[in-house]
Amino acid sequence: MKARLLKVMKWVLIVVACLFVIAQFKRPARTNPAIDPAQSLEAHVQLDPQVAAILERSCYDCHSNKTRWPWYANVAPVSWFVIDHVNEARHDLNFSEWGKYSRDDQRGQLGQLCKLITDGWMPLSSYTPLHPDAKLSDEDKKLICDWASAERARMR
Repeated sequence: MKARLLKVMKWVLIVVACLFVIAQFKRPARTNPAIDPAQSLEAHVQLDPQVAAILERSCYDCHSNKTRWPWYANVAPVSWFVIDHVNEARHDLNFSEWGKYSRDDQRGQLGQLCKLITDGWMPLSSYTPLHPDAKLSDEDKKLICDWASAERARMR
């Protein structure tokens, strides 16, 4: 009985290893589209250097075309999750394409940004364990929210 179980386990392990190797050939594109500086957040708002540093550290990997792809973005199936996550995040908010949003959408994005970070939704809890520097302190959140509020008022 024990020998049979070991034999089954061996074959399961072989099948899993083969599936893992085959999965490496199914790679979605890791992209960093070209950035038009005239469309970037920096070109359209008054961005405090402290806030810029926080956004770059905590947000740009997912919400810009400046993604720093980690090594594990090359290993399926984790790569599928990471690349899908970045593509979805860019679809929701892309600081590199800020100028393409309407004024109302920009104001809405600034309000949403503050709400998501103060409610603890951003950065994602699945992101921060491997990127601990992305965690936002209460001071970081206040700086971003104060800046976003000032920008919203300036846009009126």
